[in-house]
Amino acid sequence: MKRLLPLIALGLCLGTAAHAAPPATLQSLIPSPDHPQELASALKLLIGLSVLSLAPALLIMLTSFTRIIIILSFLRSALGTQQTPPNAILIGLALFLTFFVMSPVYEQVNERALKPYLAGEMKYAQALDRAAGPVRDFLFRQTRDKDLGLFITLSKSARPATRDDVPMRALVPAFIISELRTAFQIGFVLFIPFVVLDLIVSSVLMSMGMMMLPPVMISLPIKILLFVMVDGWHLITRSVVLSFG
Repeated sequence: MKRLLPLIALGLCLGTAAHAAPPATLQSLIPSPDHPQELASALKLLIGLSVLSLAPALLIMLTSFTRIIIILSFLRSALGTQQTPPNAILIGLALFLTFFVMSPVYEQVNERALKPYLAGEMKYAQALDRAAGPVRDFLFRQTRDKDLGLFITLSKSARPATRDDVPMRALVPAFIISELRTAFQIGFVLFIPFVVLDLIVSSVLMSMGMMMLPPVMISLPIKILLFVMVDGWHLITRSVVLSFG
């Protein structure tokens, strides 16, 4: 009991001090408009957190990731292997291929904008403009003029005279739907040989009177065997990477 008395007294003292301290209100946490420097710092922090939260979406939508992951998904569906390879493997492969394809763009951004900015040779706004240059060049190379014209028309803005006049709000969605179209075209080409093989196996089984045997039981191992024999992963990876040339 004697040992507990000092602890009880300490607790009472801390409770009294906490009660005596003025409670923190929401108004006290929000910077006052009378102090523009504090308000600007708070806004910069808010914008920085917003950009970090949008980083995964930017990685997916402004790079080659969309086309690659869709092609790999089409390939798995054409093979008919269900969940093999697993989603984690396909996403990981798509990410590494994205880093490989986008590495020239990243190097240009690093040389033109990031290194000079970190060295104090230019301001943030100038570095941001220089960093946007290589990214916009990549987006323009992969975007169809038809899709770009669609969003410029929908935005009801004046027809741009040069590429520099094209706003990002029109370039980004045009790039995305162009990537979707290209990915579906490649996916269709991937499906053709596997569909032909399925038709051949089904016709053979029907001619032999083996209607109760599911054709997938025969066609699946044949498709896997042929895919391995032609070194399918090598061919698919090469075709996907060269499609961004």
